[in-house]
Amino acid sequence: MSTDITGEPIRFDTKIAVLLREDLEPWQRLNVTSFLVSGLGAQVPEVIGEPYEDADGVAYLPMFRQPVVVLEATKETLMAAHTRALSRALPRAIFTSDLFGTGNDRDNRAAVRAVATAELDVVGLAVYGPRNGVDKVVKGARMHP
Repeated sequence: MSTDITGEPIRFDTKIAVLLREDLEPWQRLNVTSFLVSGLGAQVPEVIGEPYEDADGVAYLPMFRQPVVVLEATKETLMAAHTRALSRALPRAIFTSDLFGTGNDRDNRAAVRAVATAELDVVGLAVYGPRNGVDKVVKGARMHP
């Protein structure tokens, strides 16, 4: 739970969660996380807060308005979470193992498009929605260390 500037708790009725496959290398975890959350920010504008400004008036880009929970899971748990996210029609982003071999957005999209949904080798999933719905999607995952 976050607190506001007065120290009062802020409880969000929504949740942003990133689920990573547990066998990823550290650099892959960071790369996958950054790609996944960029998809949510672009498609779900209400998750983005206001721009930042420091005391000298220097402007900075806005960021998410709420925390992002980063979790890890086995391949099987991740695939089950993907299926649950689809069945709940929650906003989601995926990263497949094939994307580690591409170098641009066009090739990334082509790599995903070439594989049937049930055959995707999902190594990362970001999901946004009502807190309880997201919790059900990521059931079985654990907090990232």
